[in-house]
Parts: sequence; C-alpha cells; structure tokens
Amino acid sequence: MTMVKAGVSTAELVAGRYRLVDVVHRETNRVSYYGEDIETERTCLLTQVGLPEDPGPDDRRRAASRILRTSERIGLLRPGRVATALDVVEESGSLWIVTEWVDGTPLGELLAQQGAFNYVRAARIGLELLDVLEAAHVAGITHGELSPGQVFVRHDGSVVVTGFGLAGATLAPRVAAPSYASPEQARDERIGPASDLWALGAILYTMVEGRPPYRERDRPEATLKGVDRLPLRAPVRAGPLTQAVQGLLRKDSRERLSRPVVRDAFVRVLSEDPEGALQEMPRPRMRGRCPVGPAWSRRAMVAGTALAVVTVAAAVLVATNDWQDDPGPSAAGTAPSPSASAGAPTGSSATPPTGSSATPTGTPSPTGSPSPTREPGTPTASPTGNALPPGYRTYKSPEGFSVALPEGWQPLRTKRASDLAYRVFFSADDDPRKLAITYSERVGPDPVAVWRDDVQPGLEEWSGFRRIGDIEATTYQGYKAADMEWLSEKDGTRVRTFGRGFVVAEHRGYSLRWTTPEDDWDDPGNREALDVFLRTFRVPGD
Repeated sequence: MTMVKAGVSTAELVAGRYRLVDVVHRETNRVSYYGEDIETERTCLLTQVGLPEDPGPDDRRRAASRILRTSERIGLLRPGRVATALDVVEESGSLWIVTEWVDGTPLGELLAQQGAFNYVRAARIGLELLDVLEAAHVAGITHGELSPGQVFVRHDGSVVVTGFGLAGATLAPRVAAPSYASPEQARDERIGPASDLWALGAILYTMVEGRPPYRERDRPEATLKGVDRLPLRAPVRAGPLTQAVQGLLRKDSRERLSRPVVRDAFVRVLSEDPEGALQEMPRPRMRGRCPVGPAWSRRAMVAGTALAVVTVAAAVLVATNDWQDDPGPSAAGTAPSPSASAGAPTGSSATPPTGSSATPTGTPSPTGSPSPTREPGTPTASPTGNALPPGYRTYKSPEGFSVALPEGWQPLRTKRASDLAYRVFFSADDDPRKLAITYSERVGPDPVAVWRDDVQPGLEEWSGFRRIGDIEATTYQGYKAADMEWLSEKDGTRVRTFGRGFVVAEHRGYSLRWTTPEDDWDDPGNREALDVFLRTFRVPGD
C-alpha cells in the first residue's frame, strides 16, 4: 500500500503556489494541511495523497479529472456541506487536492481532544452525514473513504465532508483509514453506497465508544484483516443508537440498514433528548489567520446546522444558519433568509391577531366568507370556488400548494433545507408587507408545542421580540393547528407577525406567516389580505 512521505516541510510551496502552514490531520495514506494560495492570498485546505510508483501522465490526468468532477457534482447537490475542490496537482509522488478552507475541526481531532460523545450529539452529526451521503448516493456517487478525518465540524455545529472523488481516482489499492474501511474494501472488492453506510456506522461507534470498532494495528493490512474477519465488539455507550450502529456494521453489505431506517433512528434520539446535544465545547484555536476548532453555542447546537437539513420531530429542530428567518418585512426585491427556529414552521402555532381576519375555523371572517371546515383527510373546496376580492389572483406554486396573492406579488425567494423543508417568501416591489409559507416533513404532533418549544426560543433572540397574547390551539381546514402573534423590530421599524401552523399528516405540516409594519396592522387592506391568504391557501392535492 502506497504511503505518503512523512516529513513535508511547512516552508515548502506545492506546485510553486500553495504554502503549507500547519498540519490539520493525519491518516494512513493522507495528510491534511492548513495552507495559503500565494496567488490569491486566500487560505485553503491541502490534502496530500500517496500515488502508485511512477504514475503515468494518463493516471495523473484521470485522478485529477475524477476528483474535480465528483467534487463539483456533489457540491451542487449539497452546497456548503461538501468542501469544493479548487485544484488537483501531482508533485513528488503525491497527489495534492486543494479545496476551499473549511472553518472547522476534523471530527477525528475533536474525538482525540474530548473523548467519546454522548449518543444524542453523535446522532446529530450522524444525521448530517447521512444527508450528504444520501444526496451523493442518489446521484450515483460513492464516497468510499469516509472517516473522522474527512468530516469537519464547524463552529455552529454543522459538518462539511471532504474527500469525494478520491476512491478509485488512482490505480493503487489505497485505504486512508483502515479502521473505517468496509469488509468489502478489506477484501479489495467492488464498493458502493453500502460501504459508505458501514463507514457511517464506524464513525458513530467511535463517537459514542471513544474508539473505532476495529483496533488500528501496526500495519494497515493487519487492520483490514481484522475488519474482515473479527467479530464486532458490542457497543456499550450507544444507548438507543445501539441497534442502528450494529445494523450499519453488518459484515454482509446486503444486510446493512437502509438510509430511511437509520434516519428514523437519529430523529427518534433527537426528539427524545434534545438537550443531550448541548455538550460544552472548547474555545477555537488559531492556525495562522484562520480560526480552527469549534466555538459552540447552545442555540447553534439545537437549531444551527445542517448539512442542508431541517429535522423537526416533536420538540427538536435541526437547521442551518441559512434558515435564519428575517424578523420583519424585507426590502423590495430582497430575499430574507429562513431560520432554524423559524424553520420549525410546519406544525407551528400562534395567537390570532386582534382585530384581524384570522378567525377560528367555521366562524365568519371579516369579509363574511366562512372559513372552510371539514374532517381531516377530506377534500376542501377549490380556491376558485371562493370569489376573490378585486386585485387578487391565484398563485399555484411549483411545490404544489396554491394561494391567492395581491396583484404584483410574486415569490421573492425559496429556501430549502435538504428535501425535508422549504420556505417561500412573497411580496412586491416597494411593499413593506411579507407572506412566508413553509413546509416541513419533520413536525411534532402538537402545533402549540412546536410554536412554544421550537419557534419562540429562536424568536426571542430577535430585536424587540414580544409575543402578543397566548399561543392558541385551533383547527384549520379540518387539521390540527395553532396560532401565534408577535412583535419585533426590523431595520428600526416595529413589525407585527401572525403565524398559523398546522399538521396535515404524520410529521408533515405547513405554516403561514403574515408580517406588516405595526402601525399598519389594522389597515382594512391588510386585514383583507390576511383573510384572503387564510381562506384560499390549499395544500397539494386539495
């Protein structure tokens, strides 16, 4: 097995361009460095990979092309969750992969510093890894070399995966982290998505047990032999993750757990003990000009993530900073970004606005049109069955829902968190009002609890936040729902928001949020707009 040379000087320039500053992480056949691109003066991550003896020019071109192409593909599928490869060069018998700098710490380094994690924290990291792997596997991409050294944990708790495209890029048999290689890799057999699931299981095992499932031996070949032949040491600290870990580490790749089963196991753990992920983390360390190491916050651990992922189950929400909701109306044409707590939208609830058109199901609205009532699961009338006030038109979204909007209004921006949730913002030029419609596939069964436990804690961090009245349970179009209303400040303007969240099926739901300047809240046109939104909104299939 080809090995990288042991003592690369950090004063050297790779390809006459990249300066090595400090070692970030070492594995059997791979060393990662914090570096600088002297041409652009930007920090970067350089990974040194061993090549077979005397690689031909075709081998070098094939390796570079594969790595760049694969990195680009998976980066488009999970932006911000995969380190983008910027350059690949061959020098002195090594392949050097240059990626954008990841402002985080390799998971392997965190484990070396802190020891084992609690199983809730492990489930959270596992869920983000699963999301990235799922996107890759659907696109026909296998990572093939996943290990704690390829998983960077950022300051907000989210993860970034490196190393896509390395497996199979060179002709030499190579495994960078033998303890995380699958049995089929140990036998030098063809690999596929099941090998990545084994690696995920091995990483989970290491996080909860504090050691890999198969001990590192003096020679990589001896370690791989143990992976292939030795029985698994039963985990003792995995708690409710035990079955998932053991199911992922089955020797026969055909018997390993599927992605949906593993996802459900993670969600269950997170929903039952959200506080378990709030483990104190060390302060960031500095390497050169770039901070390295986690600077964790309690809010980020609960609500900041992801890998592209929003998971709301019972009282748990896993989301990314890209989902940080704008607390008030956005400027014309600007797109607010949704929030972790805001992303808990679907199943959320809130208090009906005083004097507004939000009325309990079955009671007349200010326009005299009754709110729809029906038993859950029965179809509602089509929006076209209710006459719209002048100046409104029915909008049918690509996501399948429909709602009547004022003339000139259009979707400003759609934000997605994996394939589990999305939020669409509506407004018009020079209109300070905003409508946000959110869908999620990870909603708790009690809309009141979602507003109270998942949404409000995030809103409380907004400037000037104050809830108006109680969170009130209601029904909406026959679905279990809840309403909440609150005040906050946006760019020096006091704004008022009404939110209604409702559950349409197990773990699936929507929320509608209507925001206007507080001084204009009781304007007849605003009351009419809210009434029209609530009266005409239809979920897909209705």
